[in-house]
Amino acid sequence: LWSYLFNLISRIVGGSNTEEGEWPWQVSLHFVGAAYCGASVISKEWLVSAAHCFQGSKSVRHNLRKRDIAGWGLLSITRIIVHPQYDQSISDYDIALLEMETPVLFSELVQPICLPSTSRVFLYGTVCYVTGWGAIKENSMFISWIYFLQVWRHLAKTLQEARVRMINQSVCSKLYDDLITSRMLCAGNLNGGVDACQGDSGGPLACTGKGNRWYLAGIVSWGEGCARRHRPGVYTKVTALYDWIRQNTN
Repeated sequence: LWSYLFNLISRIVGGSNTEEGEWPWQVSLHFVGAAYCGASVISKEWLVSAAHCFQGSKSVRHNLRKRDIAGWGLLSITRIIVHPQYDQSISDYDIALLEMETPVLFSELVQPICLPSTSRVFLYGTVCYVTGWGAIKENSMFISWIYFLQVWRHLAKTLQEARVRMINQSVCSKLYDDLITSRMLCAGNLNGGVDACQGDSGGPLACTGKGNRWYLAGIVSWGEGCARRHRPGVYTKVTALYDWIRQNTN
């Protein structure tokens, strides 16, 4: 029964199970006294996540650990760099870089996702995938209680994926009353039903490019509820922050 419940709640809204190593850059972040988030491997030393995952707690630097589907175990994070222009009130510049204490070894199960340069464009309607171990529905006390136990015991076993489409920036801006900045992009389904949710924050929005390479187009940032009609997911736009990432990770 417990195994069934843990598996039931550990998924993106409208998602499905993934195979081991299918998304080898996906990381799960676990720490004491703060939210549970996702992140992406971009090099042997660096992860990228969302700034809002680390707000309000300096002690997170000492408590943060990470674990991924490939079974790395727990590895320490030595440094967290939150974008200096991060604005909590509107979730602008919602990005953070995490430096790992020990470089990871790449394998079939552990690989970095490519960073898209500033000039790369992901056309509206492009099919991408969002992945994570987050909740399957919003605002459920029962789900939240089980979800806390799942995080605490590190028992999220099946990474979830959801197929979403890039949404026109002007359309999304109108839906969200002009709150969408040039550091944001939207993806999902305007009819609802598919989306990231609580616990998926900081995780990747991955899209394919030349040579069938996967690129980190977005970082799960915010949205109104989960998978609501006319309320698509809002992601940090990686191309807009490419130069900052390169400068800080060398």
